[in-house]
Amino acid sequence: MSGHSKWATTKHKKAVIDARRGKLFAKLIKGIEIAARQGGPDPDGNPTLYDAIQKAKKSSVPNDNIQRAVKRGGGLEAGGADYETIQYEAYGPQGVAFLIECLTDNKNRAAMEVRTTTTRTGGTMADPGSVSRLFNRKGVVMVPKSQERDGETVQITEDDLLEATLEAGADDVNDFGESFQVLSEATDVVEVRTGLQAAGIDYDSAEVQFVAELDIPVDSDAAEKVFKLVDALDDLDDVQNVYTNVQVSDEVMAELG
Repeated sequence: MSGHSKWATTKHKKAVIDARRGKLFAKLIKGIEIAARQGGPDPDGNPTLYDAIQKAKKSSVPNDNIQRAVKRGGGLEAGGADYETIQYEAYGPQGVAFLIECLTDNKNRAAMEVRTTTTRTGGTMADPGSVSRLFNRKGVVMVPKSQERDGETVQITEDDLLEATLEAGADDVNDFGESFQVLSEATDVVEVRTGLQAAGIDYDSAEVQFVAELDIPVDSDAAEKVFKLVDALDDLDDVQNVYTNVQVSDEVMAELG
């Protein structure tokens, strides 16, 4: 996974900046609503909601917005939309696979926008199952290396993470530059997150994601096209997550500046 480090770090920073501008607020709020609807409005008894709220807070979503989303999703306040999860599959430059996860209240609109954006930005839609078979659902926890503790800055190491999460079900720890990625089975993500909390280690996000079984290395031309396609899909209101199996080396990132 080391080939991902610079790109993953750049994307992570971009996500935080965009969220502060309000670009990602709607998607984070939507995630909270659906989590509250599916598991109830009490985060103590709904781990998915707990983690959705924590992710929103890390991205500076105002607390009032979060609480209103919890109430709408939990049926405690009117105005919640009837969202459904839909998955689309596509291929990009050099055969890079795209798994596009939508959370929408209008299936026809989502399908049209995803298809139009994909084809206009150099991708092609794929048959159902042709791309999803290349990915596995995994628990993914992102942990910043530099953390504040008792008024001091401490550096988290890979050994710290393994000690805190190995018995909780962690399978692997990957170095993403300024952060670590802790992987586990999807069913173990809550235990891994709880293990970190018990060890006093802060985390940026803990959720179930699609992780590629095998990554595809690309040259700078293809990497640039992949980034444009990812960004174009991310800009769609109905698109919640975009997963790819692209591998971008440090050398290619240097070429792209």
